[in-house]
Amino acid sequence: MRFSPRTLGLLAALFVLIVDQGHKAWMLSVFDIAGRAPITVTPFLDLTISWNYGVSYSLFATHALTARLALICVQGAIVLGLLCWMWRASSHPAALGLGLIVGGALGNMTDRLFRGAVADFFYFHTSLPVGPLANYVFNIADVGITLGAMLLLVESLMSNASRPSTPL
Repeated sequence: MRFSPRTLGLLAALFVLIVDQGHKAWMLSVFDIAGRAPITVTPFLDLTISWNYGVSYSLFATHALTARLALICVQGAIVLGLLCWMWRASSHPAALGLGLIVGGALGNMTDRLFRGAVADFFYFHTSLPVGPLANYVFNIADVGITLGAMLLLVESLMSNASRPSTPL
């Protein structure tokens, strides 16, 4: 069965949203990560709970309701723009990448709406001098966003490589 790019993108968005929200509900309510954290998985990865009141790396973090609503509105506008792009995408990789990003964005937006902040659980850390990546806390929605962005980048590079070059 072959899906259209639109259908593939919408299915990817729905998949990431459902898996992300299901995982968050399980970690918070069933597993009770708040009562168990941190749990060492590997020397560089722990399970924990971290509430992000902003965007990446807690940029623009705020507890004020009006600022949170403004952030939700901006995020909603971005999601609408990405949905329009996905709707017009003609390639499966582009639609899939955009769907993964939309699903992740909707997962984090759902957290902001219903939990007041984004719940992050996977704490990646290292003592190597690698700057801000030395400590990074993320969730499944963030994985979807990252994979989607990587897929868009690869698809863009591949489509540019297949175009004939024109002499100057």
